[in-house]
Amino acid sequence: MERKPVEISILLPCLNESESIIQCVTSIITIARETTTPFELLIINNNSSDDTAEKAQTLQREYSEIIIVNEHRQGYGSAYLAGFSAAKGKYAVMLDCDNTYDVNAIPDFILKLLSGADFVIGNRFSGGIEKGAMPFLHQYVGNPILSSMVRLFFGTKVRDVHCGMRGISMKAFAAMNLQTAGMEFASEMVIKAAKQKLSIEEIPVPYAKRTGSSKLRSFTDGWRHLRFILLYSPMIIFLLPGALLFVAGTITMGLLYFDSLVFLGKQFVIHPAFISSLAIISGFQLISFAGFAKAYAVTHLHEENHLLETIMNRITIGKALIAGSLIILTGIILFIFIFKVWIDADFKGLNDYIKTSIVALTAIVLGIQIISNAFMTSILGIQEK
Repeated sequence: MERKPVEISILLPCLNESESIIQCVTSIITIARETTTPFELLIINNNSSDDTAEKAQTLQREYSEIIIVNEHRQGYGSAYLAGFSAAKGKYAVMLDCDNTYDVNAIPDFILKLLSGADFVIGNRFSGGIEKGAMPFLHQYVGNPILSSMVRLFFGTKVRDVHCGMRGISMKAFAAMNLQTAGMEFASEMVIKAAKQKLSIEEIPVPYAKRTGSSKLRSFTDGWRHLRFILLYSPMIIFLLPGALLFVAGTITMGLLYFDSLVFLGKQFVIHPAFISSLAIISGFQLISFAGFAKAYAVTHLHEENHLLETIMNRITIGKALIAGSLIILTGIILFIFIFKVWIDADFKGLNDYIKTSIVALTAIVLGIQIISNAFMTSILGIQEK
């Protein structure tokens, strides 16, 4: 049967929501009809093992606006991606099927979208959280910290990054090119909205105790969000600290080698060279991690980064292999030289060559890093079909 043209698609993912689906869907239909805006309600059955699917079919027979979408791959992101793929509206409103969000806020989201906003997100902290509705760690630790990181790293003003009640234009959704299948989908949407410089609006929404059991896994889902945020902000997390360490280590190593490092009237000679070596090696590895993260984001999450693509095209495995090999060879030559001096000195102590040994060791490790990290970046740069 051909579906009627609609303006709004309401997306409702469901995973074992037998206890709440009837009340939730009935409330949504009632409120949405009052807006007089043509709409459809997509119930996305995310491979439920209870009778959620049967109740959804019963509701569909009662309400003509209901469309049932089946997504067998469990996951918050998987469910929504399936829903967006099936949606026919120009705009979408998203919310959970557990009666935690006040459906009376739906008209506010629709109004914001029709008024030109690209992306609308709720704020439970300003809307009011019912006592016991959100675990203590989520309310006072996890959500505030992760939301603050997103605001700091990506320049957005969103206060409640993980609020599940949202609205988005389908044009903006297409521009985001969302990829993740799990709970990190919530973070990805906000981050990509900020990176795409979309028009973002925030609406206070009340948050109540859920009906039925929660599907959230505090530490696992929290880590997925954190991992995604770090993946998209390697400049701050890895590149800048790595560059500072590498430069500081290189400069101090040079000063120490030529006995030129004087600080607070004290002459530093040998032992700080070990710290300089550590800074060089650690700094280069952090810089490499930044490259890994960006390579993955570009090739697997479809982020655009022309600078990285240019660098990856110019710094080939062959060039990295040559550069790394030359640096390793330099370190080996230094060690051979020291070994020869040691033999000539009848295997006696070589205190004068400790700094040279540190430089040789650093060079060999750095050369190995250059070669191995180039291979790793190349692997991450393989495009998915």
